[in-house]
Amino acid sequence: MTGPRLGRVPAVLVLPALVATTLLVVPLLTLVLDTPWRTLPGHVASEAVQDALLITGLTSLLTVVACVLLGTPLAWLLARVDFRGRRVLRALVLVPLVLPPVVAGVALVTALGRSGVIGQHLPFTIPYTTAGVVLAHTFVSMPFYVLAVEGALRTHGASYDVVAATLGADRWTTFRRVTLPLALPGILAGSALAWARSLGEFGATITFAGNYPGTTQTMPSLIYVALNSQPEVARTLSLVLLVLSVGVLVLLRERWAVAR
Repeated sequence: MTGPRLGRVPAVLVLPALVATTLLVVPLLTLVLDTPWRTLPGHVASEAVQDALLITGLTSLLTVVACVLLGTPLAWLLARVDFRGRRVLRALVLVPLVLPPVVAGVALVTALGRSGVIGQHLPFTIPYTTAGVVLAHTFVSMPFYVLAVEGALRTHGASYDVVAATLGADRWTTFRRVTLPLALPGILAGSALAWARSLGEFGATITFAGNYPGTTQTMPSLIYVALNSQPEVARTLSLVLLVLSVGVLVLLRERWAVAR
C-alpha cells in the first residue's frame, strides 16, 4: 500500500540543500585530496607529532573519565530531582556550549589562574600544565555529556525508579541497579561526544594551558603552529583528526539508527 503522492520536490528547498551539502562536503574532500600522502608517515612519526598525539590521547581520555564521574550525577540530578533553581542550573550547564572557546579560557584563568579567585589560594598550579589541559577540555565537553545522559534518563522516565522504591530499594541502590543500566546508551553516546569535543578543543586550551611542546601542546595547537610555517604538515595532521572524527561518527551510528 502506497501513501499519497506529495508532488514534486520544490526547487526552492533543493537548491539551498545542495549548496549546504557542497559547503560541508567539498572542504573535507579537498583536505583528503590535497594531503601529501607520501610524506604522511614521516610527519606522523616525528617527535613533535608523537608528543602531541600522546598528550591529545591522554587528555581526551581523562576528560571522558572526568565527564562520566562528574557529569553522570549532574545529569541524574537534573533529570530525577525536582528542586528550586533546576532550570537555572540547567541553563548554566548549557552556557559552555555557546561560549566562545577563548572566553571559556579567560573564565578559567579568572577562576583558577595563578592570581585567580580560587587559584591564588591553591597549593599547586593548574594553568600551563597537562592537568590544565584536562580541566579546559572538561569545561567545554561536559555539557555535551550531560545533555546526552539527561536525555536518556528522561526518555525512560522515573517509573522504574518508583517501582524499585516500592520494592524497598533506596535511591542509591536504584541508581546503581536500575538507572545506570537504562541510561547506558546515553552514557556511551555522551562519552563519544565529549571525547570528540576534547579532540578538537583549541581556544580554551591555548588560553588557559598554553602551547608548550611535550606538556600542553595538543594536536589542534600543533596544527595551528604548523599552518604558518609548514602547511603540508598542517594538512597531514588535520587529516589525522578528520579520521578520528569519522571514527566517532561510526561509534554513534547505532545511536542514530535507534533514533530514526
